[in-house]
Amino acid sequence: MSAARAHDPIARVHAVDSVGTTVRVRGWVLRSRSSGGILFLIVRDRTGSAQVTARKDRVGEAKFADAERLQSEGVVEVSGPVAVDPRAPGGREVRAETIEVLSAGEPFPIFQDQTEEFLLDHRHLAIRSQDLVATVRVKAELLGAFRRFLEREDILEITPPILTGNPAEGGAEAFQIDYFGRPGYLSQSAQLYLEAMLAPHERVYAITTSFRAEKSRTPRHLTEYTHLEVELAWTDLDGIMTFLERMLADVLHDLAQRRPEELKRLGRPPEELLALAPPFQRLPYAEAVDRLQAQGLPVAWGSDLGTAEERALTISEKRPLFLTHFPREVKAFYMLRSTVDPRTVEGADLLAPEGYGEIAGASARETDVEKLIERLRETGAPVEEYEWYLDLRRHGNVPHSGFGIGVERVLRWVLRREHIRDTTPFPRTPSRHTP
Repeated sequence: MSAARAHDPIARVHAVDSVGTTVRVRGWVLRSRSSGGILFLIVRDRTGSAQVTARKDRVGEAKFADAERLQSEGVVEVSGPVAVDPRAPGGREVRAETIEVLSAGEPFPIFQDQTEEFLLDHRHLAIRSQDLVATVRVKAELLGAFRRFLEREDILEITPPILTGNPAEGGAEAFQIDYFGRPGYLSQSAQLYLEAMLAPHERVYAITTSFRAEKSRTPRHLTEYTHLEVELAWTDLDGIMTFLERMLADVLHDLAQRRPEELKRLGRPPEELLALAPPFQRLPYAEAVDRLQAQGLPVAWGSDLGTAEERALTISEKRPLFLTHFPREVKAFYMLRSTVDPRTVEGADLLAPEGYGEIAGASARETDVEKLIERLRETGAPVEEYEWYLDLRRHGNVPHSGFGIGVERVLRWVLRREHIRDTTPFPRTPSRHTP
């Protein structure tokens, strides 16, 4: 038996040399209309979309009647020559000689002007929207760009565990589970495990799913998100900030060059990303407090700056900025205490411009065992559960720094999305863990 002829990608319809050639395409129906014995379909596949015209006198009455029953998202297979038609999207169409309905489908429940809650309840279908299709492809490209950059920098990818025996950044924000009769946690961060991998490898990173049991209902919070984390030996705070800004600029240039059409569709001219260049502004926490007070915001030394404060600091900015040297009480136990001002830590948050707020957190890591124990006790954490982490300081201790980036937060800024849930196919928030 002879092999079936391969199908052409729909992008082939728009190739320079396609006019007059016969193609065989298949895909999903975006929309259709019938007029005087002619059926007009817009059909899409993963490579694009094209208009198909089917005439009843050419494909036959039975096949034409079948095709008229196609619903939005029904599936069809068509063969015929490619012709020029200025009225068609892209100026080309396929003039069907054969048409086969593979799945007529039922009436599609997703259409314009539906509520956000309805669309979230039907996310498994709503993800077919052209904006979400473009978003998913930009996100995949962004992750690829991060990996390409880190590979060029000779940084090794690690696969740390998601199930842990102790929370990395505090129990209140950790999802606790019953792990065979013992307490376990869904990972908040791969950082502690990446630090363990420094001694044999020096430069490591991980892209994992992280979980935060925060009941925050803001446009920038998810309970499950994609976390890129990097740890570098022999690096201080200034060094890790310099690395982070260089990485972000390189990655976004890569993204702009590889996905310009999707970026434009979603509201970000690629030229804006190509213009991004380090260095980014460094703003000490103390100066930020003064600036916010001058704007009338009720903050004081020791305040943990949140969404409103970060927006006020960045709404007029065109480039990200680093907010540095926070009070040690508002930051994690592992951050290095500053020698310039012991009230602060050698840490920084990277804030996106245009009011989008924090997208990354970085710090030099504390290397003194006794200071780590002191901070763990101050936070109320059981020191014995972190003995394995303290061992890292007892055996081969070196200065090191690292950072974590919320990939969806970067996307929210880059794609100018109003809410972070629009940066991931199936968002998880305090009020939603289905579908």
